[in-house]
Amino acid sequence: MRPQLLTWDVKGTLLCVRRSVGELYSSEAKLHGLQLEARALDRSFQAALQMQDKQFPNYGRGRGLTSQQWWVDVVKKTFCFCGVSDEQVLSPLAEKLYHQFCSAANWEVYGDVQDTLDHCRKIGVSMAVISNFDRRLEQILANCNLRQYFQFVMTSEDAGIAKPDQRIFRAALNLAQVEPRQVMHIGDDIRMDYLAARAVGMESYLICRGQEELCDAKRLVPRAHILSSLHQLCDLIK
Repeated sequence: MRPQLLTWDVKGTLLCVRRSVGELYSSEAKLHGLQLEARALDRSFQAALQMQDKQFPNYGRGRGLTSQQWWVDVVKKTFCFCGVSDEQVLSPLAEKLYHQFCSAANWEVYGDVQDTLDHCRKIGVSMAVISNFDRRLEQILANCNLRQYFQFVMTSEDAGIAKPDQRIFRAALNLAQVEPRQVMHIGDDIRMDYLAARAVGMESYLICRGQEELCDAKRLVPRAHILSSLHQLCDLIK
């Protein structure tokens, strides 16, 4: 059955970052007179992110923070863990990196995305986004020339709930006014996307572009539900 609504995850499904966080932070730090290794910044970022998410889940949505404050804090902690503590350096650096992250220069659209989205729109399938992301996602999609494909973009910050919680999927279903059985979800994470969507009653497929990911997925997901390219989706919904 052709779905009435096709919902998409974004990072790892439609887009990927061109450079690691450490490389991005290292390049920007040099402009502020700081020489820091990308690998060290990558490690510090992961530690800062885990700490922040544990203390203030879902971008501090329920704790009175804005996502901008949340991310600026993460950036500052990342550099602090690498020995940078001068607030006069940290504040402008963190603010610039927060805004810079939206640039299309930082994101790559996978090669199988544009054709697939064009095909789905051409045959009249409505599409939307369900993503664990902050409100910058709207701007990122617009900058990457993808926003026009989607009826709406539901982020975990906007919804106040993050995948794999079923409520974010139900909120999207309510917004689109469709039943779960009429919807197909595509994502790259087994728990957050594939299993979470099916738990709500939606159809779902897992995108695995790499052989390593494919081998891991086969242990938990039927082979017929795994896509090695989004072009396979075009055949599924003809």
